[in-house]
Formats: sequence, C-alpha cells, structure tokens
Amino acid sequence: MALTYADFCRSAQYLTDRVPYTPDTAIILGSCLGPFAEEIENPIVIDYGDIPHFLRSTVESHAGKLIFGTVGGKKVVCMSGRFHSYEGYDFEDLVIPIRVLKLLGVQRAILTNASGAVNTAYHPGDIMVISDHIKLNGPSPLRGPNVEEFGPRFFDVSQMYTPELRELALECAKGSPLTFHEGVYMFFPGPQFETPAEIRAARILGADAVGMSTVTEALTAAHCGLPVLALAVITNMAAGVKPGPVTGEEVDDTAALIAGPFSAYLKRLVAAL
Repeated sequence: MALTYADFCRSAQYLTDRVPYTPDTAIILGSCLGPFAEEIENPIVIDYGDIPHFLRSTVESHAGKLIFGTVGGKKVVCMSGRFHSYEGYDFEDLVIPIRVLKLLGVQRAILTNASGAVNTAYHPGDIMVISDHIKLNGPSPLRGPNVEEFGPRFFDVSQMYTPELRELALECAKGSPLTFHEGVYMFFPGPQFETPAEIRAARILGADAVGMSTVTEALTAAHCGLPVLALAVITNMAAGVKPGPVTGEEVDDTAALIAGPFSAYLKRLVAAL
C-alpha cells in the first residue's frame, strides 16, 4: 500500500489519542523474544489491527501488539511482533512501523532479531551487536515516490547503526552471562533458510550472521534520521556450518532459553539510555 504523509499522521494520531506521554525509545522484538514485553511496567496494549493503515503480523511467534509503558525508568513503546517481506508484504509496505514510531516522537529505535551464525566463532545463545549489513536481495523499502516530510530522496547509510548506541550496548554487556560480539548482518528474504552455498558466499562477503528481518527497518530509520541499535540473537549455526538441517524448532528453543538473561540485558540497556 502506498501511504501518504497524511496517512502516517492518522496512524500516529490514533496512538497519541490513547497514550498520555511520548515514549523515548522504540523496541522491536524479533522471533520468540516476546517475553521481554512482560517486563514492561504499566502497559498500554494496542492491537496492530486497531491502528489505521498499520500492518498485520502473521508469524505465529509474533504477538502483533504495540505496548507502551516503562522499562528501567524510561518510557518506551514496544512492537511485540514485526513484519517481513516473506509474509507477502511489498518491501515498500515495511516502512510503515518505523515512520509511525518516528511521528510519535521516539528518540531512537532498538531492533532485535533471531539470526543464524555464519562466523564459526559464534555459538547459539550469543548476541551480535550489528555494526553494518549486506542486502543483495529485494528492492529498497524506500522505492517509489519519496515522502519528503520523512527524508531526502537519496540518503547516507554509512552510520545507520549508530556508533554511540553500539558502544553503549557493549558497555552494558559487561557482567551479563551472555556472550557478545560486534559484526555484520546479511539479509536474506526467506521464508526458507539459506542454502549451504549461500552461507559460504555470505562468509566470503564478510557476513557474521544472517536473517530475514531488521534491514528494512534500519533503512527506513536512516531515511528519517532516527538513531538505531540492532541486536541479533544467535539462535542457530547457519546451513552447512555444522551437520544436519536448520529447523524452526531450534531457533525457537534457543530464543526461549536466553529470553530471561536477554530481557535483563535489555532492561539495563534501556535504563542507561
């Protein structure tokens, strides 16, 4: 759907009419990372389906709710569930959530996802702070008529994963039981997992982890000048890195195992912003 600036404003107005404050930070939760939403104090919960012009989440592990509240003493808005091109959305549709969050007045976005490790030094349960990405599949979400109110037609993305936020994320990782890395994320459209040959190519190109999300949101944020921190939860070794198939169950199980310590880390990080 090609939305106008007025359409985005109507979506944001629906939310501001129901929430009596402006959240500082937007948090987008990836696959099976929804338990963090339970940590939000004094929640105001709004179904995606109730928001004008918003998208609908179709992935079973994504709740499909926008949750406003407090984390670590800071006002936040949390997307419990995100959107992917493999659900049938055009890439241009995927700008909608970030643009609405920008209009709400958030100061920054924290993106999380479940990823497969390409780097053989990584292990399931590790966290990768994304420093850069590779996207060779699918068009840009900013394709089509430019909405000038959000940003220019052509825009720089050399610092889209904000260095200051990455530094803070690694500082907050000290003392966590989780192992942290900083690396490059490569986008694949899914929903099939990548082939062993694709993973070998990704490694040659410089990728440390692969996944099916996050990049479209980061590009949209860069276009509208919204600082971004992106965290990839390593839920499995990518295809061909070890014997055997990659399964959705493996992804879900690993994400569930680290949900507790990862939620504790996110709370500490948000409190430090």
